[in-house]
Amino acid sequence: MRQAMHRLSVGANGQGLVDITEPVCHWVATQRIAVGLLTVWCRHTSASLLVQEKADPDVRTDLEAFFNRLVPEKAGYRHEDEGPDDMPAHIKAALTQTQLTVPVDDGRPLLGTWQGIYLFEHRAAPHRREIVLHLIGE
Repeated sequence: MRQAMHRLSVGANGQGLVDITEPVCHWVATQRIAVGLLTVWCRHTSASLLVQEKADPDVRTDLEAFFNRLVPEKAGYRHEDEGPDDMPAHIKAALTQTQLTVPVDDGRPLLGTWQGIYLFEHRAAPHRREIVLHLIGE
């Protein structure tokens, strides 16, 4: 049994889904672990992770619009230390996930045909986010 860990820096230009599938899959492929389990961890409280459809960009647009309707800015939140998008970003992160677990076989994550791995940025301003990749297997 072997383990490997990597920190991936991801830039986001504001709210929205950032496709991180390629750098994640590339890193896994370089680890020489044929079968295992990949954990993808977001080290932030105002961004999250999703496995979502890659084929149709309208899916991402609709998801972003839905979350903005579900958790609007300026809704009377007490916590607005970093601006009106601060507390909504924390709520969106709480409603989604900060960790993904993906099985690995033949040296690659077993994503479905249409699936991609996304950082879901919930803040309006550009940010750099750190994603931790941990792979265990043989």
